[in-house]
Amino acid sequence: MPDRRWSGAQPGDEEPGTIPEALARAAGRFGEAEALVDGATRLTFAELAERVSLAARALIASGIEAGDRVAIWAPNGAEWVVTSFAVYSVGAVLVPLNTRYKGVEAGHVLRTSGARLLFSVTDFLGADLVSLLDGVPGLALKETVVLSGPVPPGCTAYDDYLARAGTVPQRDVDARRAAVTRTDPSDIIFTSGTTGQPKGAVLGHGASVATYLAWSELVGLRPGDRYLVVYPFFHTAGLKSGVLACVLRGATIIPHAVFEVVPVMQRVMEERVTMLPGPPTVFQSILNHPDFASFDLSTLRLAVTGAATVPVEIIRRMREELRFETVVTGYGLTETTGTVSMCRHDDSPEVIATTVGRPLPGLEVRLVDDAGETVASGEPGEILVRGYNVMQEYYEDPAATAAAMVDGWLHTGDVGVLGADGNLRITDRKKDMYIVGGFNAFPAEIEGIMVTHPKVGQVAVIGIPDERLGEVGVAYVVPRPGASVEPDEIISWCREHMANFKVPRLVEVVEALPLNPTGKVMKFELRARYVA
Repeated sequence: MPDRRWSGAQPGDEEPGTIPEALARAAGRFGEAEALVDGATRLTFAELAERVSLAARALIASGIEAGDRVAIWAPNGAEWVVTSFAVYSVGAVLVPLNTRYKGVEAGHVLRTSGARLLFSVTDFLGADLVSLLDGVPGLALKETVVLSGPVPPGCTAYDDYLARAGTVPQRDVDARRAAVTRTDPSDIIFTSGTTGQPKGAVLGHGASVATYLAWSELVGLRPGDRYLVVYPFFHTAGLKSGVLACVLRGATIIPHAVFEVVPVMQRVMEERVTMLPGPPTVFQSILNHPDFASFDLSTLRLAVTGAATVPVEIIRRMREELRFETVVTGYGLTETTGTVSMCRHDDSPEVIATTVGRPLPGLEVRLVDDAGETVASGEPGEILVRGYNVMQEYYEDPAATAAAMVDGWLHTGDVGVLGADGNLRITDRKKDMYIVGGFNAFPAEIEGIMVTHPKVGQVAVIGIPDERLGEVGVAYVVPRPGASVEPDEIISWCREHMANFKVPRLVEVVEALPLNPTGKVMKFELRARYVA
């Protein structure tokens, strides 16, 4: 792993190699600066480190050993930040869960990871996440801690969990923290794939720190920046380029649980936010809101966007109307700790809108044809990545790991073109994947859930353009023999059984799906049918 020094380092100030080291250095260097703001909770970096140590002692008292998996299924908030750093500090492995998951989806992640402890909530957008796991089989959970909301029987209140810390001396946490190494796993973040079931990408401490030292340098994140983290913490964008980057650079973490235009503009104004990331829909929604002009957003300085096609006009309006000094776009995936390439702050709006920039320093990127041969500059090829940011494996899935990583190169499944100027342009996405408002939607996973409906015999899902969300899903359904299928009925059922971004916008009932000679669905014909 490259030993790049942080640009803000002082003589004798060593670059951190693990996430706990990053927090310890932040407490030492930025101690009295504001680290975290969440409602009435306002913590300096020194206070954040103290809270993390308390939560880490409680983890040890709860029987969590190094290497154990600890899950968080909750919206962005102060407790999320504290708990995640506590998990890292005791040498355990964090397993974040998508708050849009239903019980079956969450159960798959918990069961596959073998998570022993779950932190969750019972009051998120009117939903009791904990109750969604009722009846889900095969879980290895020893305990569920409720961060907020009513505490169901058999669960533990967060304050009661923290009270256990008194039985564990601080030296036990210090010993655990010192034992964590760069090569130790820090997270298992589940990402869907074309095989249908989410796979757990194992990310490392050293990879996380090195990637976001480089990332924060390229985007220009500064000490004292106030960072409104609208990306969810269960995603690498929120957890790594949000929380971790702030700790590495001395910026203030301002968690935001649910994106709504007016509350976001209000928080930007009240908290004097300087850094606002998000997919293009975030900025389109702000710019197009009728009350946009009534909010003072003049503190905004830096924006990082991506996750969907970025119109050149949006980049221009972000700079001219939102007055961002710096707007950059990038490319990455969970398997690369969230980032592969980034534009630079002085790139033109056209470069920022039409490319995903150049690879991070120290990374190798190749584009290859179907035979595995490197293609010429300007020619399309599959994007391969090798370097310090690549995942260690798919958790307990050697076959999937071997298919994705060959001779050290991660095969992304994305197709791109590398220009003579070194900028990368994405031309096709992973197989049939499409992106709904910044969330990756994988048809095979959605199809796997839909075919469990008693009336659905076959189904094929495609992504189609949508002005507001970038893309949405359309499902072509073949009914089971003798069954009568109503599209609205299927959509309603999907809302009950999968995260909302996965629910198809449209359902079309067909007699048969177009198949090739090997029996595979020819989705290009379905796309042509939709256009027609």
